[in-house]
Amino acid sequence: MAENQFNSKLGLIAATVGSAVGLGAVWRFPNEVHSHGGAAFLLIYVACLLLLGIPVMLAEFSLGRGVGSDAIGDFRRFTPRRPWWLTGAVAVLAAYLISGFYMVVAGWTMEYLWQSITGTLYEGVTSTSMDRDVALHLQENISSTWNPLIWTWVVIGINVLILMRGVQKGIERLSNLLMPLLFLLLLVLCAVSLSLPGAGEGVKYFLMPDFSQITPDVCVSALGQAFFSLSLGMGILLTYSAYYPKSINLTSTSFTVTGCALLVALLMGLIIFPAVTSYGLAGEDGSLQGTALVFVTLPEVFSQMQGTRIWSSIFFALLAIAAITSTVSITEVCIKCAQDRLRLSRRAAVALVFLPLCIFSPLCSLSLGDWSGLSLFGMSLFDFCDNFTTNYLLPLGALFTCIYVGFIAPRKFLRDEITNGGKLRGRLLPVLLVLIRYVAPLLILAIFLYKFF
Repeated sequence: MAENQFNSKLGLIAATVGSAVGLGAVWRFPNEVHSHGGAAFLLIYVACLLLLGIPVMLAEFSLGRGVGSDAIGDFRRFTPRRPWWLTGAVAVLAAYLISGFYMVVAGWTMEYLWQSITGTLYEGVTSTSMDRDVALHLQENISSTWNPLIWTWVVIGINVLILMRGVQKGIERLSNLLMPLLFLLLLVLCAVSLSLPGAGEGVKYFLMPDFSQITPDVCVSALGQAFFSLSLGMGILLTYSAYYPKSINLTSTSFTVTGCALLVALLMGLIIFPAVTSYGLAGEDGSLQGTALVFVTLPEVFSQMQGTRIWSSIFFALLAIAAITSTVSITEVCIKCAQDRLRLSRRAAVALVFLPLCIFSPLCSLSLGDWSGLSLFGMSLFDFCDNFTTNYLLPLGALFTCIYVGFIAPRKFLRDEITNGGKLRGRLLPVLLVLIRYVAPLLILAIFLYKFF
């Protein structure tokens, strides 16, 4: 097996799931649920996964494996003299912008993990002013000049060490080790949270929808979260599927990855919301808890539990695993592009991608603190990268990928990739073709037009 391919089906699934089940599912998902109506958001989110997530994922898998290039090269294969390559360029741009602020969030998780282990996270926290103390701790960490920068560079260093080793020895080995551990930690924390007194209220909030909460804005947010959760529109799946063997069943892989992403999201909800309601920490306005749920509200919960440092360390270890799998997968998009477009060695491509990140990511961090004047369109650089990719780049990338695979590529291309050249039975093929060619693009376009026009 070539070094630039995954070595086993288990490694392939673990790596792809790791790219999807990252910070988007573990950090971002609970915040989105809490900010957009609880179970109402979850309901629309599941619909987006099924109607949009699986078709777009399958389109990206087909193009990535069928062409076997980087995100830009995939779109040059069938239209070398037409500007469809810009779709791939948008994906690479989205990946780089996301990696800029993901490195910062990953740095926070590493710092909180270290502070949980040493106990410094809970120093000075009192029962009478717990929410203020924990929120102040987060604010001091973020606005501090050097602390977040150092941890951001630590995360960048870890990514460089992993990605220098390539697909099999770096990405696949990492995923085979961390994905089982992530699911184990999720199950342990879920069992603990559900056993807390009053946990039922949190379960009800998370799983029993209030249909009056379903609005067009909730649908737009659910679509963006589905793209983040499955790594759609950012070139990750195009890049990873280029490392797939020709024998892999793309349809079953897309269902497996989507199912795992949904399972992690459900487990995260069953960890956070029962714990929050059990300790009476669910704020009415949702402001602080919505934006800093993981870094403020959860530490408040742990501080009231027996074995505070143990449970806090386990949770932030879980978050750190998600952070590393996310940052590794998203920067691999840019590395693969640099290798193929510029014909660089892997080491040179890693250096080209990460040297600017050593400056760009700290700037994203500083824009939240001491350099708050570093902003674009009235948002901090950190928030701009998040909002611009979620609201513009990811939906556009997914939309044009579906159109390209469904109508621009040779007519038999998509059919052959889904059925492995006719070797697999295609019972779902007619449905999948309709979803990719018509349903997914029309839904994305409708939501996109509503949001901005």
